Amino acid sequence: MVGRLPVRLQWPALRAYLALRLRLLGRLLLEIGWLRLGLAGALLGLGLLQALATLGAHPAGCWVVPPLLGWSVLATHRQRTDTPFLASLVPDYRPWLAVEYALLGLPLALGLLALRAPAAGVLTLLLATLVAWVPPARAGAATRHRWRSPFRSEAFEWVGGMRASKGLFIWPMLVGLAVWQRALPMVPVAALLAWLLVIVASYGEPEPVTMLAVAARTPGQFLRRRLVLGLGYAAITALPLWVVLGLGQAGAAGAVAVALFWLGLLSLVILCKYAFYPNASHIRSTQALLLGVGLLGVWHPAYPPLMLAATGGLIWQSQRRLRAVLATV
Repeated sequence: MVGRLPVRLQWPALRAYLALRLRLLGRLLLEIGWLRLGLAGALLGLGLLQALATLGAHPAGCWVVPPLLGWSVLATHRQRTDTPFLASLVPDYRPWLAVEYALLGLPLALGLLALRAPAAGVLTLLLATLVAWVPPARAGAATRHRWRSPFRSEAFEWVGGMRASKGLFIWPMLVGLAVWQRALPMVPVAALLAWLLVIVASYGEPEPVTMLAVAARTPGQFLRRRLVLGLGYAAITALPLWVVLGLGQAGAAGAVAVALFWLGLLSLVILCKYAFYPNASHIRSTQALLLGVGLLGVWHPAYPPLMLAATGGLIWQSQRRLRAVLATV
């Protein structure tokens, strides 16, 4: 059994841990492909510059960044599976995670500092760092606290994901906030974004290959069923937010456009799960990249062809990966 490291060796071990995380990131980038990564990275960079310019024109908007980043990091942190291994190495591994999360939030904090919003930048780093002390989701909690899910058991992402993320408690709060502030179109849009992040967190954990083998007759049939279930439940739960948005300044046409865009992003997230199955780290990292490009690059003229190419690539890669996995069982 691996013994715990003495305190004097924790800093070298931390450097080794961060180097390992960088190596895993490098493997993910190689699997994505340099051409697709270059296109996505360029569009994501332009989107970030546009977002910074928009926040610079609206200083109050800088305060949206800290909770949004904190929520995103929290959703990823709760799904980590390597915490028992880290706990076996050092008595208190959470400072390692705090350093990792601080490094993730550092570019955004520097951007806020460039916009002369140092308080928002400090809060961004603080929230990302504090996430390290949140306990991860416990695998056995679902069996100890049984409850009747409103979702079909076949939609296991929604059954388990909503339980783990407390999504059924978050959803009425988001709807209530959107109704309360319905005069401001950005409030239902922000609620839709928050609900999308809750749903995406449910699709970051790959199911066991035995479950996949039982449910999949063919890769195409399996993917269609996953999309129908996922998008169906997503549309039912997001419908009140779309209605609130349509009754406001955005109008019916604006609400329909937002709804289609929202469902399109979720479709890519679901396809991404099976394009990189069963590697959970690759799934979550690529899903985060897709969401970043999808949300920040929408204004750019290259956005439609890039997203169309990404959709085609994910459909092809997900069917190819499923076909290879099913051939081994």
